[in-house]
Amino acid sequence: MTDRTTGTTSETTGEGEVVLAVVRDEPLGVDEVLEAVRHPRCGAVSLFVGVVRDHDHGEAVSALDYSSHPSAADELARVCREVAARHSVSRLAAVHRSGHLEVGDLAVVVGVSAPHRGEAMEACRDLIDTLKSTVPIWKHQQFADGTDEWVGLP
Repeated sequence: MTDRTTGTTSETTGEGEVVLAVVRDEPLGVDEVLEAVRHPRCGAVSLFVGVVRDHDHGEAVSALDYSSHPSAADELARVCREVAARHSVSRLAAVHRSGHLEVGDLAVVVGVSAPHRGEAMEACRDLIDTLKSTVPIWKHQQFADGTDEWVGLP
C-alpha cells in the first residue's frame, strides 16, 4: 500500500486543525474521515464524497487511474491549512485515491467540522474545489469505446 502523508496526522492552524491529509492507493472509507473531524464543540460535520461515475461528457467511462506527484500529500495539507484559515471551523480532513479505480469506487473524501452547518458546508465546498484545482493529482479515464483521456494535467 502506498500511503503518502504529511508526516503528521494533525496540524494546528489559526482556526481549524488539519487532522488528516493523505493520498493512498488503497480503498477509501467515509467513516475514517467522519471520525477524524468529529469534535464535541461541533454540531455540524460536512462531507464530500467523490465517486467514479460511469460517464463523462456524454461518453461511457469504464475505469480510471489517478496519478499523483510526490508532493501531492504536502499540497493537500497546505490546501487544508489555507481553507482552515479562511473559515471558522474546528477540524478538516482530506483523503484522495491514487491508482486504478472502477466505476463506483470512492475517489476522494473530504470532511469539515464546525459549530454550525453553514460554516461546515461552506468550508467543505471550498476544500474540495481548491483541492481539485491545485493539488497535483491527474486522472486518466478509459472509455467504453477503447479511447482514453487525461484530465487535470498541467
